Formats: sequence, C-alpha cells, structure tokens
Amino acid sequence: MADKPTFEVLQSIMSKDKKSRTRLSPEVRKDLILDHAATVIASEGVSGLSMDRLAKEAGISKSLVYAYYPSMKGLLQTLLQREYKRLRHLQIEAADSADTWEQLVRRVTSTYLLYIEERGLILDRLAAEPTLSDHGDPTEYSREQSVSFLAGIVCENFGIDMSVALPAMDISFGMPAAAGHYLTRHDVSRQTIEDITVVMMIGSVEAISQKYSTSLKPLIKPSAKETP
Repeated sequence: MADKPTFEVLQSIMSKDKKSRTRLSPEVRKDLILDHAATVIASEGVSGLSMDRLAKEAGISKSLVYAYYPSMKGLLQTLLQREYKRLRHLQIEAADSADTWEQLVRRVTSTYLLYIEERGLILDRLAAEPTLSDHGDPTEYSREQSVSFLAGIVCENFGIDMSVALPAMDISFGMPAAAGHYLTRHDVSRQTIEDITVVMMIGSVEAISQKYSTSLKPLIKPSAKETP
C-alpha cells in the first residue's frame, strides 16, 4: 500500500495550487491572452482562432476574454501593434548601440531579420487578414520618426541636405522589409540576406553622397548685383 502523503506534502501542494490561482493584473492577463493568440496563429493561422479557443488555451472564461477584448478584430489589431512595438524597440536599442554608420545599418538590419525569422509567420498571417489591411506593414509603424532620425544622421555625417536625406532614407527604409519577405519565402541563410541588404543600404548612401557633391546639391546662384 502506498504511503499516505504527509501533512507537509499536502501543505506544499495546497500552497502551489493557491499560487497558481493568484489573481493576475489586467495588463499581465491581457498580455497572456495575446501570447496564446500568437501561438495559435503561428500553428494554425488566424482561422484557427476564436474566443472559445482563446479561453480554453488561457484557462479562463470566455466572458473574461471578451472583457479584455470585446472583438476579435480589436484583439488582432492589438497583437499586431504589440509585435511592431517590440520590433521597433529592439531596432532602437540596436541603433543606440552603434558607433559607426555601418554598425548602425548592420545592427538594425540584423535585428529586423532575426525578428522576422522568429516571428515573421505571425506577422505575415496577421498582415494577410483583411480586417487588418490598414496595419499590415511593419515599416509603417512609427516610420516618420525613424526616417527623420536616420535622415538627421545622414545629413550630419555625410553633409547631405535634409531635402535629399529625407526621401533617400524613406526609400531605403523599406529595404529590410523587402529582405524579410525574401527570407521567409526562400531557402537562403539569414546572414546572406543581411549582408546583401547592408551593402545595398550603405552603397546607396555613399552613391548619393558622391552624387550630391557634384549635381544634387542645390545650385547657388549669384545675386542680381553680382550678375555681370
């Protein structure tokens, strides 16, 4: 006959069970629901997700899921925005750690491609959802601020006027996204795609810098008094 559990063992079990039922804060609970949604989407797509499924996966009632996310569209939008925020935060950290232009381009690109390699399937499936058509491009999230930041660096370090640096950086901003799309659809190493993207981004700025010194720089015309 098996030994009966001691009082201390029973107390330990009850304590663990009590901890497992500890009330979570609304923010933690909302984040956990999104985590479960992301897991389902990664394995089965958006079509595999429902409020019933989420409640079961999260171990809570469906009414509680609705209390935090009244609609599936709102939940998916929140999840997509959370993914973009995390990605942009990681890229900002990467940019802040760089000491040279090449380091900045490589670290930001590497961070983006690594995130896409790990979470790209979730982003792709969310972006393909018709109800999220206005939120389906990671490059659009806080794009204006990021482009202005990069253009300022190019302006200061390469002597290129902001009127040229801004459109150049706005156009170049889409390169990592294009690289990420290629990475998720082809059997190729992330390092190879990273190297290609970095060369293209650095090369474009160098080419613009050279061209700017000869023909893109605004023409300085003599004043009327100086005209012969």
